[in-house]
Amino acid sequence: MNSEWSLDVLYKGFDDPKFKADLEALDAAIAETIDFAAHLGEKDPRTTLLAYIDGAERMQRLVADLFEYASLRSSTNTRDNEANSVIGRLMGKLSSTAKAETAIRKYIARVEELDRLIEEEPILREYGYMLRNIREEDKHLLSEDAEQIMALYNISGASAWSDLHSFLTSTVTCDYRGEKLNLSSVRNLAYDPDPAVRKDAYEAELACYKKIEDSIAFSLNSIKREVINNARLRGFESPLAQTLFGAHMTRETLDALLGAMNEHFSIFRRYLRIKAEALGHKNGMPWYDMFAPMGRSDRKYTAEDAKAYLLNIFGGFDRDLHDMVERAFDEAWIDFYPREGKVGGAFCAGLSGHNQSRVLTNFDGQFTDIVTLAHELGHAFHNLNIESHRPLNDDYSMPVAETASTFNENVVMNAAIAAAETDEEKLFLIESQLMDTTQIILDIYSRYLFETSVFENREEDFMPASRMCELMLDAQKQAYGDGLDPEFLHPYMWLCKGHYYSTLSFYNFPYAFGGLFARGLYAKYEKEGASFVPTYRKLLYTTPIATVEDTALVAGIDLTKKDFWAESLESYRKNVDEFERLVKKLYK
Repeated sequence: MNSEWSLDVLYKGFDDPKFKADLEALDAAIAETIDFAAHLGEKDPRTTLLAYIDGAERMQRLVADLFEYASLRSSTNTRDNEANSVIGRLMGKLSSTAKAETAIRKYIARVEELDRLIEEEPILREYGYMLRNIREEDKHLLSEDAEQIMALYNISGASAWSDLHSFLTSTVTCDYRGEKLNLSSVRNLAYDPDPAVRKDAYEAELACYKKIEDSIAFSLNSIKREVINNARLRGFESPLAQTLFGAHMTRETLDALLGAMNEHFSIFRRYLRIKAEALGHKNGMPWYDMFAPMGRSDRKYTAEDAKAYLLNIFGGFDRDLHDMVERAFDEAWIDFYPREGKVGGAFCAGLSGHNQSRVLTNFDGQFTDIVTLAHELGHAFHNLNIESHRPLNDDYSMPVAETASTFNENVVMNAAIAAAETDEEKLFLIESQLMDTTQIILDIYSRYLFETSVFENREEDFMPASRMCELMLDAQKQAYGDGLDPEFLHPYMWLCKGHYYSTLSFYNFPYAFGGLFARGLYAKYEKEGASFVPTYRKLLYTTPIATVEDTALVAGIDLTKKDFWAESLESYRKNVDEFERLVKKLYK
């Protein structure tokens, strides 16, 4: 089993003849698109729409392979100048189609008989959701020339600022106990069983950010200003409104979610206070001990251990999921370990058209790393379930993006808790689950508050790093309340989280959405057993071709009501009760 992924299914290198051929094919496809746009209206709408679909599908396959290859290479080595150069070249090529793409989409939006043609033509029927969305999105499109200009400026604007963030956070070195460590390695020490290690790592991490805070603050200010301008030009009342529109989700659903979370914060704050007291803290949880392991967590896991563990768990849920996980380990889909130049965190990238995904982690041998693998492989399973869609139906909206990943976490954690043989093991597992859930409820809410305040302030002011830290601390105090020690918070969470550094705004509440949505789906699985699995897979299949609300209706769930979210949140109360019982028994 390889410790690094293989990208050979895409290309064997930038000198691979297939890469060069696809790059040439992309140039030809771009030229065809521009020519196609120049002759719109010369043929009847049916012929034009079918020709558009044919060309767009070919373009999509080429773009997906070329971009994924360069991007995945860069993510494991941000100093890969060739990969970074290719990404820039590809963005430049695609930006040249912005004017043509805008003209095509405006043409589609104005086809009077669009609904009838969708019903009459099988291929158009498969793309019915996409085509009708194009009609809605036309309300927010600019002129062809303006769209092309914005696409060109993005290359040296938000995209470049985002690249700077990735580069600085992946290459900065932290001074930890006389050693030079990368940021990911230092952050992993937050899970160390030694309290002195955790505190020293926390202090080293905060000191490390000082080296790059000013540059990153410039990045965030620049990106958020661009997002504000973009939203205003397109007629959205706010960046959040633009995000919800792009997410195919209503404000009613978001308000129901956030409202239910607010009403149940006490469950997770109570967990933090119980844990803090068990660790000897009297004023709430200091940030550096938030991820301290409890119970029996002596064992370190190898990648082989992780494979065996996940195959055993998923084998009892769904055979296709089991087999896909086995392929992921055996066929080098996963890049496991931290190293200099590799981006931090974890992600999954689907290789559309290849029936595969690639998973990046910074595996350190903890049980939480197995849960992270389960999470990312959930994304891969989601990709597997939409693989049978046509090429342009390969994307699902932001809120449902975390559904399968968090569902996998529930499968793994609940099976592990049920199989626990000792109180120490059970405490470790329950605490791990509560730790992760507290992140998607309290921490995610703090990130939502922070991003909201950044947009509110960026309208008029440039915010230096010190101001960013102030806003982050305020957000953490609001979300965590008395669960945290106010003397030991984390003012630099705005710097280390890559989700802020994109024109895709508010990539925070989808984690809470995904966690609670998956929890509710898992509750249905517990009630219905194996008969629920086909419904679950149909729901995943539906995600690229329906709104968030309509997707949930596949499982009979109304997301616009607080009731569903509240029920998911309430289910954690018994976990905290059991956690408290075990803590009192084991930490006398």
